Parts: sequence; structure tokens; C-alpha cells
Amino acid sequence: MTDVKTQIDETVKANDVVLYMKGTKEMPQCGFSSRVAGVLNYMGVEYADVNVLANEDVRQGIKDYSDWPTVPQLYVKGEFVGGCDIITEMTLSGELDTLFDENGVEFNKEAADKIREANA
Repeated sequence: MTDVKTQIDETVKANDVVLYMKGTKEMPQCGFSSRVAGVLNYMGVEYADVNVLANEDVRQGIKDYSDWPTVPQLYVKGEFVGGCDIITEMTLSGELDTLFDENGVEFNKEAADKIREANA
């Protein structure tokens, strides 16, 4: 399991934004992963996606790594941000915009505003 932990640690530190998810950003395999990937895709965020369904060790390893029981899991600049509910709340409140701004992550501010408008 330490090999998996090392692999996960290297992945989250080597990429500005990483989404551990069921499926891929092009083809999510669950509703929660689809929601988070959809937000990131719509906002034009460049991110690495890791399909936990492709490797059972990674699927369990990411839960152990973050001490968070569910997938998807979003990481920004090596830090665990949260799962679907947290990312949804952060998107709607504008906190995700602030997090991206503070960490130099490029995203489409107009798209973020449109998500908030559609959910107002």
C-alpha cells in the first residue's frame, strides 16, 4: 500500500489540480464524479483525472490518503479540497473561484458566474 500512497502523493503534488473519480473526465462513471468533472470542464480548468475504477488499490488508497471515505476527491496544489457536496457548495458560493485565484489556477470566470446564475 505504501507504493500506492507514494503514487498518489506524487500525482497530487505534480499537478495543480487533480480529480480522483469514478471514470474519466470525458466519461464519468457515477453521478457525483460527473457533477465535479462537469463543473471543472465547464469552467475550463486544466486538471489531471485519475480513474479509481481502474485500480482497486488506488480506489482504497485515495480514501486512506485523504482520510475521506468517498470519491470523487479534488486536490488543488497538493491539498485535499473535498468531495462532490463540498465542491458544489464552493462553486455556488464563489469559494472555488477564490481558491483557484489564490493558487494561480486558470479558469473561466464567466462560466463560473453562469453556473451560479443557473442555480440561483
